[in-house]
Amino acid sequence: MSDCERTHDQLLDALRGRLTEPQNAHFTAHLQTCAECRHLFERERALEHALELRPRFTLPATLRDSLTTSASGAKEGKSARQRRFGRWATLVLPGLAAALLALLLVRGPAGPSRPSLVDEAINDHLRVLYAQHPIEIESGGIHQVKPWFAGKLDFAPVLQFSGDEEFPLAGGAVALFVDRKAATFIFKHRLHVASLFVFRSQDLSFPSRADQTIGQRPATSAASRGFNVLLWQDHGLGYALVSDMDDKSLARLAGKLTER
Repeated sequence: MSDCERTHDQLLDALRGRLTEPQNAHFTAHLQTCAECRHLFERERALEHALELRPRFTLPATLRDSLTTSASGAKEGKSARQRRFGRWATLVLPGLAAALLALLLVRGPAGPSRPSLVDEAINDHLRVLYAQHPIEIESGGIHQVKPWFAGKLDFAPVLQFSGDEEFPLAGGAVALFVDRKAATFIFKHRLHVASLFVFRSQDLSFPSRADQTIGQRPATSAASRGFNVLLWQDHGLGYALVSDMDDKSLARLAGKLTER
């Protein structure tokens, strides 16, 4: 087993402090020499942190009592199996209901197991926001950031915008977008952060509806969980721009990103 494979297997134990001292020393040493594993670890640590910050939901007393009563339905003459089920339901069903409620509030309506590109973009943007070190290459302009990706991706990200006073370029990093590597460019706008993910668009299901035109390219806008998202394609590459800034500011940044 390679060091990377071992690191991936130990990721959850490392996050939860379950590695032995020698294992943890080897794990930490590998992260210092492997940027990809380090990024994966920071991404998952950020996600764990985000999950810990989720609000805990408790069932209203009336609903809990209703579930308990309907589940237990204590009547004389019940069989032992029915009584056992009533006790099990009293203990378990309220917890399951609360867990399902929290899941629906966080994830929204049920859908396909593979997240939409909008959800993927927002999740990856949240990882940028929560990561302790989201930027792997500090910005000295796009001509410093772009060459840094050479050898780290299986494509060359196409981007000319170096940032300006309104949207300064903070830096870049390598991310995972769905099932492939992506170049991440991080821009600032006042107190807002915007993440631009550039990735190979092959075999990804982009929304069929295009409601905007960005740099003469059809684009799809979406709003979810307090974030605005813009998606577009250009010559085999996909672009996902995400931020909590207003939609007009985000469209203005997208226009600058697509300038040639």
